[in-house]
Amino acid sequence: MAADCLFCRIIGGGIPAAKLHEDALCVAIADIAPKAPVHLLVLPKEHFSGAPEITAPREALVGHLVKVAADLARERGLEPDGYRIVLNSGAHGGQTVFHLHVHLLGGRPFAEMG
Repeated sequence: MAADCLFCRIIGGGIPAAKLHEDALCVAIADIAPKAPVHLLVLPKEHFSGAPEITAPREALVGHLVKVAADLARERGLEPDGYRIVLNSGAHGGQTVFHLHVHLLGGRPFAEMG
């Protein structure tokens, strides 16, 4: 964990947040500035800044984050209409907290990307 990282402090309990899911590898919380009726963040407990740091040993962890996001979508009834799973990377990619995390967004239609 990085002492100056917002998400590490949430994971460690230094900043209060309702944990919607927690297991040995990750924690899920609600986004404090939601962009959809359902906007959750799945945070790995291991600190690394973003996609460029997804090395072979971390591939299973990232797959687990996506699976947890899909499970949370199912639990919230998003499957019939669909949902979006997003991993932003870098400032130009929209990343604002440099601790890799997965966004789950749903509950409304999304425009096509491109």
